Amino acid sequence: MTDNATNRNRVLLVSGVSGAGKSSALKLLEDIGFEAVDNMPLSLIGRLIPGLDGNDASSGDNQPLAIGVDIRTRDFDAGRLLALLDQIEATSNTDVSLLFIDCDDEVLGRRYEETRRRHPLAADRPVIDGIRRERRVMEPLRARADYVIDTTDFALGDLKAHLEHSFGIEDDPGLAIFVTSFSFKRGLPRDADLVFDVRFFRNPHYDKTLRPLTGRDADVQTFISKDDAFSGFIEHLTGMVGPLLPRYRAEGKSYLTIAFGCTGGRHRSVFIAERFHAWLKENGWRAQIRHRDLDKA
Repeated sequence: MTDNATNRNRVLLVSGVSGAGKSSALKLLEDIGFEAVDNMPLSLIGRLIPGLDGNDASSGDNQPLAIGVDIRTRDFDAGRLLALLDQIEATSNTDVSLLFIDCDDEVLGRRYEETRRRHPLAADRPVIDGIRRERRVMEPLRARADYVIDTTDFALGDLKAHLEHSFGIEDDPGLAIFVTSFSFKRGLPRDADLVFDVRFFRNPHYDKTLRPLTGRDADVQTFISKDDAFSGFIEHLTGMVGPLLPRYRAEGKSYLTIAFGCTGGRHRSVFIAERFHAWLKENGWRAQIRHRDLDKA
């Protein structure tokens, strides 16, 4: 990085649908070094950013800034926020990104029922009506977002790890790669960019000694590795995906989620995800792994 690039101010606009975890994300970003500000009126946000509203473009202290904006923000308007984003991008000394926190509608509804909170757009109607109305309002932001984090299957620890991996304070964070395993019975990961079905491997589930184990256990790994298709699959997988990664990075993609699925999400997909994650790390890529359904019955 050049000195000019190192001295650029970093701004992360954080938005999303209500109940998806925006407030939690801001607190976690604060933990990893951001200055976090939530629900400041759009008309005042420019005062926080060097180079806007008459601010000295060189006045920033280089601490990254995370600004939360959502449907509850005073004078909120998706079009105005996008115009502000364009204005920030036009300043010469600011790197700005838009993070959108999303979640499945059914899970959002369940969260509101469990907490007995009212949805901000459903004061006199069913929660699901407010969720759907808000999603229509927020869709332009989701479409424009540089990062989308889907918290449908996330615990707080998962969100923290994801944010640290994507937004850890580094001069050049580059391409963040997320590897996940999953069970087809529980549906495809909503945020997956590339999905590989590994149900063609022999299934350890039908071996009574292996069934209680997972793809992290050596006996299961040995069992799958002995499948005639294993070596060829790994070779073709790395041979296909490997050359794509520099191209994704060159095109400015900030994150990439690669998912491996099997029937139960405990054996084959877990082992292949572990093996691919290890290959990524060995080849110098910044990669994180998560097993979505490993602990689910």
